[in-house]
Amino acid sequence: MRVFENSTATRRCCGHRFDVGLQTLLLFCLATTASAGNIAVAVKDNGGVPVKDAVVYAMPVSGKPPAARAKAVVAQHDKQFVPYVSAIQVGSPVQFPNLDTVKHHLYSFSPAKKFEVPLYSGTPPYPIVFDKPGVVTLGCNIHDWMIGYILVVPTPWFTVTGADGEARLHDLPAGTYDLEIWQPRLRDPSSRPHQRATADANISFQLDLKPDFRLRRSPADSRDGYR
Repeated sequence: MRVFENSTATRRCCGHRFDVGLQTLLLFCLATTASAGNIAVAVKDNGGVPVKDAVVYAMPVSGKPPAARAKAVVAQHDKQFVPYVSAIQVGSPVQFPNLDTVKHHLYSFSPAKKFEVPLYSGTPPYPIVFDKPGVVTLGCNIHDWMIGYILVVPTPWFTVTGADGEARLHDLPAGTYDLEIWQPRLRDPSSRPHQRATADANISFQLDLKPDFRLRRSPADSRDGYR
């Protein structure tokens, strides 16, 4: 009988330890979720003007960022790439739907991703997977003024500034990060401004930019004077 009682007590003890372990694991998960932070970013040029279309991404100082590839879309609308600047993680697929009534001939000669989608309308049947980090410049062989950019980064934590020059990196696990920034008009594109920060920080960047010399659209008898 004594052996049976001891055995029962041991099972109860083991059950108690299991409950404690489960509770500890749940508390750890809740604490990890609660410690996830957001980094607010404000970007201006040397004249103090807010900078739109600046990509900011965060690389953890220690550890490897997780793979969180998600599908992205870069549309061709009103004979422009929309959005003008995109950011994706390495390995992500991108669809290029043509929403115009005319055909486009999409291409990229960038080392990070060279591809071509000949004259087409609608949506190509297969997305294009971007498997290397770097800047990808998009163009159209039919409409020379059409240009767009995709920055492929090795992290799931990235954002693009709006017209107010502001953006926010969401749900970063607690820790220290190296923040880098890229914008198509950087005067020195080989040197990306960077800062070190922790989650829940407020970061500001001042960029040295070149003037915006994008090609104008072809003149035509349309409402805006271009076609």
